[in-house]
Amino acid sequence: MVRSPFLAIPKHLLKDFDIRKPALEIAREHGISKATLYNWRKKYNGMGVSELSEMKALKEENRRLKHMYAELALDHRLAKEIIEKKL
Repeated sequence: MVRSPFLAIPKHLLKDFDIRKPALEIAREHGISKATLYNWRKKYNGMGVSELSEMKALKEENRRLKHMYAELALDHRLAKEIIEKKL
C-alpha cells in the first residue's frame, strides 16, 4: 500500500489559514491543492498537538486490528473448507 506524503499535517498550515492568509497562497507554498487545505481545516481545526498524535495512534491501532481481523477471517475460512472436505 502506498502511503500518502501528507500523513503528517503541518500545524503551521492551519495557523496560516487562521490568520487570514489566502488559501491559494498557502496551497502554492506547500504544493497542495486548495481543496486539500479546506479538507484539513474541516477535519483538524481546533485540535492540539496531543490530540493529533492521539488520533494518529488510534488510526494506527485501527489499521493493525483490521489487518489482524482479515488474517483471522482468512484462517477461519480455510479451516472451514478443510473440515467440509474431510466430511
